[in-house]
Amino acid sequence: MLQGTPILVLKEGTERERGKSATQNNIAAARAVADAVRTTLGPRGMDKMLVDSMGDITITNDGVTILKEVDVEHPAAKMIVEVAKTQDQQCGDGTTTAVVLAGELLKRSESLLEQDVHPTVITRGFQLAVQEAQRLLETEIGTHVKAEDEAVLVDCARTAMGSKGVYGSREELAKIAVKAVQKIAEVRGDKTVCDVDQIKVEKRHGGTIGDTQLIEGIIIDKERGHPRMPSEVKDAKIALLNSALEIKKTEIESKINIKNPTQIQNFLDEEDKTFRRMVEAIKASGATVVVCQKGIDDVVLHYLAKEGIYAVKQVKESDMQKLARATGGKIVTGIKELTSADLGQAAKVDERKVGEDDMTFVTGCSNPRSVSILIRGGTEHVTQEVERSLHDALKVVASVLEDGVVCPGGGATEMDLAVKLRKWAGTVGGREQLAVESFAQSLESVPWALAENGGYDSINVLIELRSAHDGAQANKNYGVNLADGKAADMWKLRVIEPLRVKRQALSSAAEVANMVLRIDDVIAAKKSTPTPPPGGGGHEH
Repeated sequence: MLQGTPILVLKEGTERERGKSATQNNIAAARAVADAVRTTLGPRGMDKMLVDSMGDITITNDGVTILKEVDVEHPAAKMIVEVAKTQDQQCGDGTTTAVVLAGELLKRSESLLEQDVHPTVITRGFQLAVQEAQRLLETEIGTHVKAEDEAVLVDCARTAMGSKGVYGSREELAKIAVKAVQKIAEVRGDKTVCDVDQIKVEKRHGGTIGDTQLIEGIIIDKERGHPRMPSEVKDAKIALLNSALEIKKTEIESKINIKNPTQIQNFLDEEDKTFRRMVEAIKASGATVVVCQKGIDDVVLHYLAKEGIYAVKQVKESDMQKLARATGGKIVTGIKELTSADLGQAAKVDERKVGEDDMTFVTGCSNPRSVSILIRGGTEHVTQEVERSLHDALKVVASVLEDGVVCPGGGATEMDLAVKLRKWAGTVGGREQLAVESFAQSLESVPWALAENGGYDSINVLIELRSAHDGAQANKNYGVNLADGKAADMWKLRVIEPLRVKRQALSSAAEVANMVLRIDDVIAAKKSTPTPPPGGGGHEH
């Protein structure tokens, strides 16, 4: 009966792409994103200027910043953006590398698909290649370093910032990054843990990048609450309060009936007494500085100023927690509970003018578990780029301290993996071997892009690198020296990266390539509408 009559499952007019055209479209979209950031790779990479709908400008060559800011429509391209975000969260550096690799893997897959290699075979080959690459990274390429080896940490931070706009000042910035991370590193059991969020970064334009400094304490972006308070307190005892030093309005509406004028005076006197009691409680605890998360009444500020106590109000909760870690104080909810044991300590608390703003500096903490970096630079765009560079450097130093394994940069690691995987491909057999070879070829796109962005002949550089990594005198540390476009030993040039950056870039690039390859049908899904509650909002039993 039904022979020859097509059955319509999807609504007419539903947008749909299937088979090869779906795969090709997805690959093209993903590659377009990868090509957009490819030119930013490496120390000689170019910058992108991003202009948003409000006309605000961001100038950067940080892969993840570019991809976060760009308005991406295509679903496959969005997956590539996710790769960059994951890489940024895990390692801070290597975002561009991960995206370029993913784009290259998809480009190579396209020629395999044209040779009628099934997508499942390609993805299986890629998985095998990643497993082998991870094994090689762990056993043959990675070098173990000790946490005390400060020179290596500085080299890693310098390498991470080498591709950013702060090239001239990266030596000082690298040292600042290493010192900051060492301060907040904690040993838990047999593991070192570095929570980079404990480093507070404040940026103010004015001055030069060279004026950027590490402060062993916390900067609060607030001025003192009253002009008659001391502008500097030595040997400060700091009370951290997260309740307001004000008289709260009652929740329910209340009226006060006053029969004669003396009652008004009594009412005001009582309010004044309450404020005085607050200040006396603070003074009794021995505090000389008060940092309050909520508001402080003007009258209380006046009495605090009289007692010579420095007070700051409306401080962010995250800053309060950092202050507690830096000064060793405890955050107290009510003044009644405040004792001298809860106070934090710092050698100095003072108000300084930075640029156009007054800020409170809490410095000279004896063993700060939280520190601050004050970034300076000629313009706002410069300070933003310095902040992005420092973020990369801090994350990189943290991952070296946590893992204790590094590898050579400058495309040396990728080149070595490419050479070794190519030899290993022969042992895989089957059609998967073609995918492993394609994976090895894709890895070469990193040194290729580095050389290309440096203005050198990529083919010559690649040939030189291949011979340096293969043969009797093979040296795994040879990468692209961007000073002269020749192959050189990256350890001698001190271009070093954490192993975690490479590991993460490989696995996330392969995962996203596999995901895109496995899609053979793109269908416009219907919009989801919230279902109304059953029975007109009543509960059904």
